[in-house]
Amino acid sequence: MEVKVLFFGVLAEVTGTRLKNYYEVKTIGDLKLRIYDDFPEVIHYNFRISLNNEIINNDPNLNNGDEIALMPPFAGG
Repeated sequence: MEVKVLFFGVLAEVTGTRLKNYYEVKTIGDLKLRIYDDFPEVIHYNFRISLNNEIINNDPNLNNGDEIALMPPFAGG
């Protein structure tokens, strides 16, 4: 199983990438642990999680081909 993770704003700067594929993750919780292993500095930032273009507040199961976006707070001006 493969999921695509998109990093936005400061998270893209901190990770040095805008996109990373992860394999064999079953839940958002599992995915977050993998991301924190790969990019430990991400743990210091607040962000929202979107699963297939919908903001989530729970820990759903993931399916092959899901797209997850990590979005820090946006500032307007």
